[in-house]
Amino acid sequence: MARYTDASCRLCRREGEKLFLKGSRCYSDKCAVSRRAYAPGQHGQAKKKQSEYSLQLREKQKAKRYYGVLEGQFHKYFEMASKQKGVTGEELLSLLERRLDNVVYRMGLGSSRAEARQLVTHGHFTINGKRVDIPSYLVSAGEVVALCEKTRSNSGAKIESILDATNGRIVPEWISFDSEKMSAEIVKLPCRADVDFPIEEHLIVELYSK
Repeated sequence: MARYTDASCRLCRREGEKLFLKGSRCYSDKCAVSRRAYAPGQHGQAKKKQSEYSLQLREKQKAKRYYGVLEGQFHKYFEMASKQKGVTGEELLSLLERRLDNVVYRMGLGSSRAEARQLVTHGHFTINGKRVDIPSYLVSAGEVVALCEKTRSNSGAKIESILDATNGRIVPEWISFDSEKMSAEIVKLPCRADVDFPIEEHLIVELYSK
């Protein structure tokens, strides 16, 4: 499976804002964006006039990197969103939010989406009682995502450390999280108001519509 293997902090610096790719590090003084708020590379500090295409491309790249998906996956989500009845940009964000690795991250059981993705891939979560190890699985309203009993028993210390790191993170309204059972019910599908990431999705739609 293809995946990005370079330094994650370079991606945040390239987009000029925190994408929260490194968990607790993003909230500390070690955050690369806080220390060097310019793009990586020898021309990173040069002032460049952005074209309309450049603005659209940067929004797409920012959304891809925030949710941790590659170009092929992202384009597939856009095609799915364009076939929905609602606004394409909003439907796109809803699909990205519904990814299982994102749901685990939103539950606070992953300090970053990359960690949440790894936990899902290793089979630590179930949906309606059945183990699912596909990070891109799209959850539906009424489904229950839960941490496996075996994981709770054998990796309790690890889970506790993750919960300590994510303490204070707000769980969105479309997820009803039970910290005692380590499970969450998807009470509704996410809408545009549930996306707390600053993204201008209409620019992505304009880019793909060319």
